[in-house]
Amino acid sequence: KGKNASISLRYAEGLYNEQYMKGNRNSIEGKTLIGRNDSIICNGLDNQIYTTLMWRTYRYLQLNIHTSKEPLILNDIYGVFTGYPFKNNTSFVTDRPLLDSILQIGWRTARLCANETYMDCPYYEQLQYVGDTRIQAMISYFNSGDDRLARNAITLIDNSRFSEGFTQSRYPTNQNNIIPPFSLHWIGMLHDYFKYRPDMEFVKSKLPGTRQILSFFAGYQQANGLLKDIPFWNFTDWAEGNPRSWKFGTPPSGKNGTSSVIDLQLLWAYQEAAELENAVGMKALSDDYLQKAKLMKQSIVKTYWNPAKKLFADNAEQDSYSQHANILAILTGVVIGEDAKYLYNQMMNSADLAKASIYFQYYRNQALVKAGLGNDYLNHLDIWKENIRMGMTTWGEDSNVDGTRSDCHAWGASPNIEFFRTVLGIDSDAPGFAKVKIEPHLGDLKKINGSMPHPNGVIKVKYNCDKKNRWTIVIELPSKISGVLVWAGKSYRLKPGMNQFNL
Repeated sequence: KGKNASISLRYAEGLYNEQYMKGNRNSIEGKTLIGRNDSIICNGLDNQIYTTLMWRTYRYLQLNIHTSKEPLILNDIYGVFTGYPFKNNTSFVTDRPLLDSILQIGWRTARLCANETYMDCPYYEQLQYVGDTRIQAMISYFNSGDDRLARNAITLIDNSRFSEGFTQSRYPTNQNNIIPPFSLHWIGMLHDYFKYRPDMEFVKSKLPGTRQILSFFAGYQQANGLLKDIPFWNFTDWAEGNPRSWKFGTPPSGKNGTSSVIDLQLLWAYQEAAELENAVGMKALSDDYLQKAKLMKQSIVKTYWNPAKKLFADNAEQDSYSQHANILAILTGVVIGEDAKYLYNQMMNSADLAKASIYFQYYRNQALVKAGLGNDYLNHLDIWKENIRMGMTTWGEDSNVDGTRSDCHAWGASPNIEFFRTVLGIDSDAPGFAKVKIEPHLGDLKKINGSMPHPNGVIKVKYNCDKKNRWTIVIELPSKISGVLVWAGKSYRLKPGMNQFNL
């Protein structure tokens, strides 16, 4: 019925107040829905049906109806979930409900950002950005074990390459967008695949792409190895704080055109590419990359290290500092051992630094572990706790929870990796996950168990501490997979199948 009645369906992730802030997502009083709109004019027949031609993303749906001369009967309104058919093949059991909530929200976020390709977000661009996708692929390896979308992503980004050697920042798309550091992250994404998936032929087929990317960057390297005046948009992170120096996600350069944050990302790519080339027998190319990396390390320390502040600066003038430069200095081994531990603490305790957003905290937490401070990981979940406190059911795009644009960005779901890799301690110890290293960082947890998929089956771990501080550790590995348990500085051999320790 309801001939000539008009129906409007408006969709939004969150509602806005008068200051154009979202506030707590559960609150609706005094707020306005601003979002995509579908409009229908009814033809007056019984049982009319309308569905959108493309998916709509929403937490809130506003329905506006204006009838004409006859009444309209609304029989039903409903939504059908669509997305890539990932299945969560993990378990994670503790007495901390908060940790379970973080995992559930992360998994929901990751699923909503995966369709025909990975996407940065389902509401806005719906594009497969390399920076986002690298983390999303790791979530797939650790939570699902399904690597098909990851292989597809690596291939599509490889196919986006320009003649100069760099890739698009996102692909597929009909608009060019070039973020040179994302080309370096594509090398990192291939290295991740090499580490966690047993498919060397696929990795080998992509190495021409890594060589072209590094050839492009080599054209901008000076005699000391540092990059100068890299073109395009050098986005690294929506850094928090110190906004005078970071412009639209880009780390500051000095008057000489160099940036430690960009240099360190190239250094890391050389290290990863060297390992890939060595694995396929291209030792001469691997050695060349390592020599370039060695020169860059020396120049980075000489140019950016401030001995008074005991921090790496963002630029040669040493008038701008960020967590990002110091995170990358740890991850690339520019500083190691006790020096890395000191640097991490110095970085976290210094006030005037641009801070890592929810996205770049993925790398900050890897630096935490590499610096030997992994047992503090569970104390570094503030941004995720804040999202939950603000009524979020998926993770926001940046750390400004009240004003973040996108309410669903899978690059924030890194706890779905680290709860297994860092807390439970399950990690690859050889290409293709051929060997396993178990090095848990339990913090103050006394009882925890979990499992995750492995290319050969399932890895299961269980940790239980009694009142006398005696630990019972049970580890089950897939058939034909061996490994090592690292506990209190000592290593214990793991055989395929069941392993039990009392320590």
